Amino acid sequence: MGGTKKKKYESGSATAFVSRNKALKKLQLSLGDFRALCIFKGIYPVEPLHKKKVNKGSTAVKTFYNLKDIQFLAHDNLIVKFREKKHYLRRLKKAVAKKNKFAESIIRDNKPVYSLKHVMKERYPTFTDALRDLDDCLNLCFVFATFPHSQRIKVDLVQLCHKRTVEFQHYVIAAKALRKVFVSIKGIYYQADIKGETITWVVSHKRGYEHPQDVDYKIMETFAEYNSVLLGHINIKLYSDSHLVYPPQLTERIYHDTAKCLEGDSADELLASLAPQIRTTGESPDELEEDPEVDAMNAVNVDDPEYIEKSKLEAATISRLQSLFKGCKFFLNREVPREELTFVIRCCGGEASWDSSLGLGAKYGESYDGITHHIIDRPTVSNQRLDRTYIQPQWVFDCVNARVLLPPQDYFPGIPCPPHLSPFVEEKDGEYVPEEKVKFLKRMRGEVEEEDEEESEAEEGEEEEESEDEEEVQQQAAGNKRKRNAKEDAQGPEKKAVKMAVSEGAIEKVDKQKALARQEAEERRLGEMMIPKKHKRLYHKIMTSRKKSSQETRKLEEKKEKLKAAKKKSKGKKEKV
Repeated sequence: MGGTKKKKYESGSATAFVSRNKALKKLQLSLGDFRALCIFKGIYPVEPLHKKKVNKGSTAVKTFYNLKDIQFLAHDNLIVKFREKKHYLRRLKKAVAKKNKFAESIIRDNKPVYSLKHVMKERYPTFTDALRDLDDCLNLCFVFATFPHSQRIKVDLVQLCHKRTVEFQHYVIAAKALRKVFVSIKGIYYQADIKGETITWVVSHKRGYEHPQDVDYKIMETFAEYNSVLLGHINIKLYSDSHLVYPPQLTERIYHDTAKCLEGDSADELLASLAPQIRTTGESPDELEEDPEVDAMNAVNVDDPEYIEKSKLEAATISRLQSLFKGCKFFLNREVPREELTFVIRCCGGEASWDSSLGLGAKYGESYDGITHHIIDRPTVSNQRLDRTYIQPQWVFDCVNARVLLPPQDYFPGIPCPPHLSPFVEEKDGEYVPEEKVKFLKRMRGEVEEEDEEESEAEEGEEEEESEDEEEVQQQAAGNKRKRNAKEDAQGPEKKAVKMAVSEGAIEKVDKQKALARQEAEERRLGEMMIPKKHKRLYHKIMTSRKKSSQETRKLEEKKEKLKAAKKKSKGKKEKV
């Protein structure tokens, strides 16, 4: 009755995956070309659930791919281009070995070139999909843009990445899409709002760089090549939608020193300085800014009035941020990060310049009378002028995160700046909130004056409060003693008969906060009883993590109080001395 017996490893998971060596034989590609093809097409290795079955009983370490992915790669035109490239390298090597210069020049002129346009259309059907994948693209392009010229990395690729990043920064400036900035040890983090998508990227600090030895630069170059093409396509779409000329062109005429650089080089340097405006196709740069209030009204649910009010408030803060430095003219000293500050200042409507000897793009010098802010990163300033404000670079970044112009007194040269808090951290209920952030939130609500008055009154009347507390304790002790004596007299051997009487009672005061907290605790307890058994373990894990965070918060608060008390004691000792 039984049919033919099925053989082992001829169905199921054993046939759904294929090893890398078999994939190379099927596609007839080298390992380098296969890796490049997988990176371009977005195909990555997989880890089978039953690796021993897939490996036909063997436990050897192998890299596996989905069979359908390899079949998908087999129909791509890039395989033909990779084979042409292989044939091209073989012919070139033979011509170089024979020292045939004529044949070598002809072969080099006919180098095969491939395009990734069809790959972009396959991987990103809509423009929104491409924007969602822009974070990693920007990070890698900015990293390659800062690489020095070396034999490990192609110079053309470094220049292309630098060009694409400059184009993207000019769009962010024109659209005023910057929302947050944070300076860390790794670099400077930026966050922009582009077409409703939140884009976050990091730019490393400019310092001496040495190539690490344990990095495969061929794979990194492949990723950089793909991301540079992706960023170029995104820039074209953004520029066309914003009525900007692509590639970006300068609005003003270039005055360059022919002894220093050529005209084309000076134009590229001017664009890289981020100081000049770029040309539009007809609309003025002010018309390019998206109206945040209109976008918010289009995105909100009309039936929810609270959401509408919240969106209007957010739109108002964004419009205030876009014109935060409007009318301000900054001069950047030679020791501050010039390109980073220029990018942030121009995104908020300001103007920035520097000494003309530092590079192209300077609009005015240090002696210009219209300068309102002079950014300096030195302990002392010589020849100060009264018609401008001298500040440290952190003031610019903190103003962008606060979305208001902060008082410059805390950022004067030589003064320790306030802590630079990250705008990307949002504290939840029960978590520790830094004191500086609490002060900033109170300042935003307009409560800073009351807080300062309370602090000054507390510091001035600290001794008076202590003496009053001592007097109250003494009076309370004396009153308790009198009551005790009166009670003893009443309970003597000859007790007096107490007559029936009605006395006026006191109104019981109900603490509304305690009653509300008691009601919430009761509702929470009833809710916990209704949780299904399979979800209770997860609930207990969540509550345990919350308890741990609250304990850590309590420890930090206690540590802060101890530090404050130690500072007060040391301050009192110094005053006595």
